[in-house]
Amino acid sequence: MAFMNPAENSDKKSFAKHMVRPPYQGKADYTKPLLKISPRQMRDIKEHLKLLYGEAAAEEWLPEFERIMKVHHAHKTDELLLWEEKFNPHEHFSEKDLVLITYGDMIKSKEKPPLQVLGEICEKSALAINTIHILPFFPYSSDRGFSITNFAEVDPKLGDWGDILRIARHFNLMFDGVMNHISAESRLFQEFLDGDPAATDLFIHYESPDDLTPDQRSKIFRPRTSDILTRFDTLTGPRYVWTTFSDDQIDFNYRNPDVLLRVLEGLLFYVRNGADIIRLDAVTYVWAEPGTECVHLAQTHEIVKLMRSIMEIVAPGVALLTETNVPHEDNISYFGDGYNEAHMVYNFALPPLVLHTMYSQDATVISKWADSLKVDSKRASFFNILDTHDGIGLLGAKGILSHDQLDEIIGTVLKHGGLVSYKSTGPAGEEPYELNTTWWSAINDPKVAETLSMQVKRYLASRAIALSLRGVPGIYLHGILGTDNDHEAVRRTGHNRDINRASLEEDYLVWGFKFPNTKLARLGTAFSRLNVIRTSERAFHVNGGQRVLYLSPKVFALTRTSPEEDQLVFSLINVSEQDVNLIIPLAEHDLPDQPWHNLVADSRLEPNQGVLEVDLKPYDIAWLKAV
Repeated sequence: MAFMNPAENSDKKSFAKHMVRPPYQGKADYTKPLLKISPRQMRDIKEHLKLLYGEAAAEEWLPEFERIMKVHHAHKTDELLLWEEKFNPHEHFSEKDLVLITYGDMIKSKEKPPLQVLGEICEKSALAINTIHILPFFPYSSDRGFSITNFAEVDPKLGDWGDILRIARHFNLMFDGVMNHISAESRLFQEFLDGDPAATDLFIHYESPDDLTPDQRSKIFRPRTSDILTRFDTLTGPRYVWTTFSDDQIDFNYRNPDVLLRVLEGLLFYVRNGADIIRLDAVTYVWAEPGTECVHLAQTHEIVKLMRSIMEIVAPGVALLTETNVPHEDNISYFGDGYNEAHMVYNFALPPLVLHTMYSQDATVISKWADSLKVDSKRASFFNILDTHDGIGLLGAKGILSHDQLDEIIGTVLKHGGLVSYKSTGPAGEEPYELNTTWWSAINDPKVAETLSMQVKRYLASRAIALSLRGVPGIYLHGILGTDNDHEAVRRTGHNRDINRASLEEDYLVWGFKFPNTKLARLGTAFSRLNVIRTSERAFHVNGGQRVLYLSPKVFALTRTSPEEDQLVFSLINVSEQDVNLIIPLAEHDLPDQPWHNLVADSRLEPNQGVLEVDLKPYDIAWLKAV
């Protein structure tokens, strides 16, 4: 069966988080006591609204925000209320957490709807996954699901809400909160075009494109090169509507409190239908303020803080993940003080740093960067990804890697058959924004003649960096499968991102995993082993310690320590194609002088007079546990 590793006999259910959240009930029960919101909590919510909209609007809209929280609470069962009472926010994420990222239809079957196939395969897998990020599974008109026509329905081509809830019985789920925009083909935007007064202020629009001045336009930070305003003909005449991403994706107007209320109501609907993590898609851009860059504004952060406050009250087991593909310092600002904004942020600097490490065969830069990473909170964590459904963003490493180092990465990816997408830098310019490639093709040059074994080892070494770092690891489905660049899809659609979005037949995966010498089988077996080890070791807990060691430029080395400081794993990853012999004086590096168990190789290493000698073959991974 696809993803099954016959060498592993572990009970797959044990990989799931020990307390999968009980489900909500379908109807609100108003015979039970209503949610009690403390005066302090109400003051907190009102303060967020006041900072966004002013005192008068905060007074006016506060009762509506209170109402939607009480409605949400009325859907809770007694079992869920008991689960929330026992919920420990310091264990919100742990070493057990491993996220699979996939589209709902990335694996297809001739007999069953895609969401049913996905659930069945994940239940049977030995990959130690406990969370599934199902990318937007709603009806849409473009952008592979991110131009949504109806936020409350499951795309019937994928399945229905029953399929989502069945997956939620066994796995934590991540949903996309696509809160920046809606499809131009949606009913809501059609109401705007029809002149419905209730829809007029839901979107940002002008009577003339000149209402947005050249100076204002030049300051807007854009991830695209298209015009910021798109003309639409409405009942009341032409209107020029704010479209950050495309002419099919209409930005919401968060200056209208009704927009924020509707979005929060939608997110709580997702929670009731299985969402344990809500990914705040493109949250960077939600508040538009002409005359500024229109990113990272104080109002944007205030919206995230309000969402966090509301979730803490009505859904304490739900986490917010901000998707902000921007330079590292701006990205981590969405942690707030570690307790008042996002529970997780994407570690967008990591993928280009890993590429630089593997291309240069030198771990110096990534070691210094990892040494600087600090999350001063037991309730916040990095989401460590290498590849996603989009591309490999470059902005996260801006200011960490030099211009020449970024150019070297771009050149190598192009040499390997990848593509580059650009963003606008103003009226006359553009610059590289993301690399479009599968991770396998980025790591392995298809033009170089070498053994599959060497390619697999290099690939796994790159992925082990993300698995070793403190944080929650996320793995895109094509990253697990080692898929090659899909140039045919790009030719067919004209979209660079489709190079890494192929849908595969279930029968193809079953065949590929059946024969042990195929790339699929080798990667499946190796990932299963690495993932099971990682999710079994308390030292990999997100709130544990992390310390980078500088042993050799060719080795990325760090120690991970359990939150209780009673378990230690010493991670060594050879990022080069050369043999490396490490002579490690244990006391000098504050390491215990005792035997070590190599969890990956299942071997034992004995120190000699306080010195540990470790031989690493090209791209070896050694996770050493003090025993």
